[in-house]
Amino acid sequence: MSSDNLVKMANQIAHYFDSEPDRAKAVQGVRQHLQSFWTPAMRQQLAAWLETHAGEGERLDPKVREAL
Repeated sequence: MSSDNLVKMANQIAHYFDSEPDRAKAVQGVRQHLQSFWTPAMRQQLAAWLETHAGEGERLDPKVREAL
């Protein structure tokens, strides 16, 4: 899967939790979703993308960055 698709999907997951008033719970929800429904390879690819594109990190929702 392309990294751009992973970024898009991760952001969609994070946006689902935007209505959660407790930020820690929102980040935990993102983390739990990634752990439960994404393969280890998908998580590793997204983490590698974030490391490689540190200057473009704003493309990735802050809740996702924190969850990783």
